[in-house]
Amino acid sequence: MPCCVSQGGNLSLPFRCGWTTGGVEVFKGYRVQYNDSRGPTKGGIRFHPDETIDTVRALAAWMTWKCSVVDIPLGGGKGGVTCNPKNMSAAELERLSRGYIRAIWKILGENTDVPAPDVYTTPQIMAWMMDEYSTIRGCNVPGVITGKPLALGGSQGRGDATARGGIFCVREAAKVLGLNLNGATAVIQGYGNAGQFAHQLAASLLGMKVVAVADSKGGIYNPDGLDFEVTVGHKNKTGSVVNFRDAQNISNEELLAMETDVLFPAALESVITLHNAAQIKAKIVAELANGPTTPEADHILHEAGVYVIPDFLCNAGGVTVSYFEQVQNAYMYYWPLKLVHERLDEKMTAAFHAVHEMATTKKVHNRLAAYLVAVSRVAEAVKLRGWV
Repeated sequence: MPCCVSQGGNLSLPFRCGWTTGGVEVFKGYRVQYNDSRGPTKGGIRFHPDETIDTVRALAAWMTWKCSVVDIPLGGGKGGVTCNPKNMSAAELERLSRGYIRAIWKILGENTDVPAPDVYTTPQIMAWMMDEYSTIRGCNVPGVITGKPLALGGSQGRGDATARGGIFCVREAAKVLGLNLNGATAVIQGYGNAGQFAHQLAASLLGMKVVAVADSKGGIYNPDGLDFEVTVGHKNKTGSVVNFRDAQNISNEELLAMETDVLFPAALESVITLHNAAQIKAKIVAELANGPTTPEADHILHEAGVYVIPDFLCNAGGVTVSYFEQVQNAYMYYWPLKLVHERLDEKMTAAFHAVHEMATTKKVHNRLAAYLVAVSRVAEAVKLRGWV
């Protein structure tokens, strides 16, 4: 049946708050299943103080198009709890995680809806959620959750999958543009999980030179390139990339405006806007973040000849390996890392060229082309099912 279910409500979860004991706090949690025409819904769970039903609905729709554009047999879903996990102990997070599953377990299942980690949720949280669901069902059900630790049925290759998928897209974009990436420059705006893996893989897989990176506190630049291990070590030690001894400090704004071969926006949404799009000098913009470019900026970049790899294609490596995890859970046989990488490469390469061909044929920018590919696949499934 067509699926656009919003599961929300108050989750009454007793746990210790601050220095007091025996307290009870009520959290609001959500799960949205947007469309299941192509298969079970799939999407992460966020623990965030600003989470709302509207953001969850929007992200569930986004997941529908993301799964479709990489042609995996899943629909779109999303979940979240309005809370601040940074102020919670591990025991409190466990009780919150298990309470969330107790509230929504009836609409989850390997063939119904499979959650995954997202903002401020981790493999450990996924392990608690999978265990709670299994306890309720009375049997082990590893396939109900992805992003789990390897010891509980997680997949090899999940950690860097988002960045690795984006790197495969950059490689293919360089081919169609006639750009030699060996020794080419890259800058990375956002130096969290995806940004750090992008730094490592751009250098090791493509031979690129990462000359600038930035986090929320500022950025650094070295025209000779930034060593990955040393840069990450500095950030882990100090909490930021700024004041790195081998580079000069720059602002996020200066980083975005740098002349470079590839720009990786890997942080927040709406960093490339109507006001700064004309300053972007990168040949390729590879969107590892969700929504880093506004619609107005898309047109400016397209007119300027900047090749944008849109977010729900570029960062779809994560959900693709999550799908691989579902497959491995289903038949209880787990793939070696090399095979995961090969199959991710196949999926991302095929998805990139489907979008590029659509953009070329229809003479539209890449984001619109990606939507044309994704929506047409969902529409075909809906029609074949007789829903419309």
